[in-house]
Amino acid sequence: MTSFLNRPPSPLLRQFAALLEPASDSQLEMMAQRSRAITRRHFGKAIRLFAPLYLSNECINNCAYCGFSRDNAILRVTLEIESVLKEARHLAREGFRNILLVAGEHPKFVSNGYLERCVRALAAEIPSIALEVAPMEAPEYGALVKAGAEALIVYQETYDRDAYREFHTAGPKKDFDWRLACPERAYQGGFRRIGIGALFGLAPWRTEAMALAAHLEHLQRTCWKAQFTVSLPRLRPCAGSFEPRDVLPDREFVQTVCALRICFPHVGIVLSTREPAALRDALLPLGITMMSAGSHTEPGGYTGEGKESLHLTVRGVAQTPIAPLPDATATEQFSIADSRSSAEIAALLSSRGFDPVWKDWDAAILGA
Repeated sequence: MTSFLNRPPSPLLRQFAALLEPASDSQLEMMAQRSRAITRRHFGKAIRLFAPLYLSNECINNCAYCGFSRDNAILRVTLEIESVLKEARHLAREGFRNILLVAGEHPKFVSNGYLERCVRALAAEIPSIALEVAPMEAPEYGALVKAGAEALIVYQETYDRDAYREFHTAGPKKDFDWRLACPERAYQGGFRRIGIGALFGLAPWRTEAMALAAHLEHLQRTCWKAQFTVSLPRLRPCAGSFEPRDVLPDREFVQTVCALRICFPHVGIVLSTREPAALRDALLPLGITMMSAGSHTEPGGYTGEGKESLHLTVRGVAQTPIAPLPDATATEQFSIADSRSSAEIAALLSSRGFDPVWKDWDAAILGA
């Protein structure tokens, strides 16, 4: 399974590595111009907009860098289906028709068909539903596709085995290879869109970018009927005291985006609200094809749903239930950097000559 990470680099990966070498200002500008031209050629002026909808921040994994990590003493909740619908309808009123459902990994809460029920409840109202949840077997993915999901997002976090072992100390997420094979199981289950990424800040950025590119090249060969997106999330402040070990600076972030676009001209590149507004604005013409807006990274973040069920966990153990407090909210996975609303982002895109795309998929297409 991991042979693609160990084999000699292909000509494409050698080209990618060369583009990641230290570059002068003029070299970087030439990369940016080339990336801009390739993006316009293959994607036009369209930028797909999406929003994350967090279902649960319960988790049994200990991941040193994550606000949801089991041992963090935080306020947690899993939304009831009706609350999920209210959150989704709020996003729909803002214009979103592409929603990413996100949940921590806890079989007690996110199990027994919960995700399928969420997807099925939303499918009649939201044309494009993506999932970022715990890895599953291919038949389980098949059930989610049948319920109405069309995209699966899974980040390896870090492709460095030693770092992965160090930062994942408890829970099923400790299994590096099980997670690495997740996109291929999703493909076997029928997902038509698959997104991968590395969480930058856990290991040296160039080696992470090279491994991410190798993974993408491998998936394009083995899962060739699917569409792929790639994301380069950088660590943000969250519950706990973790500090990034290997920072990906802004300049090299831009360089990596351009290198990906040049080497993978047909792959979507996602930019989330983890990144500050000025950087997001600067990156718009250089390769980005999909971005989030107005995001919340906690369950109930858009409407306040779930407050009545908040509970505190300490080292994985639920404490005495707290009385509902007017200002209490579930703990976020991480703090966002770009807090502009979806309307502001859409207006920005239009003012810069881009087409904000709220919807590019409908199940009726399959019946056409």
